Amino acid sequence: SWDCLACTRPWPCDPAREELATELGRTSLAMYLFAYLNEAAGVMPGVTPGELYERFLAWTRTPGSGKSVGLPG
Repeated sequence: SWDCLACTRPWPCDPAREELATELGRTSLAMYLFAYLNEAAGVMPGVTPGELYERFLAWTRTPGSGKSVGLPG
């Protein structure tokens, strides 16, 4: 399942996003989540690429600023 084991919401849920943003640098965060997006695409055929992008990567960017959410610099 691609749901959080703690809260049962779709992963990465808000607590997971906060933890990941705190622990990983900007590039590592994007690479880590892209790997999961790629894996999810193979096992979730009913989910569109756009939906996967929104779930796994879109939240890491602040719209228009080019900066990742929750990360310095």
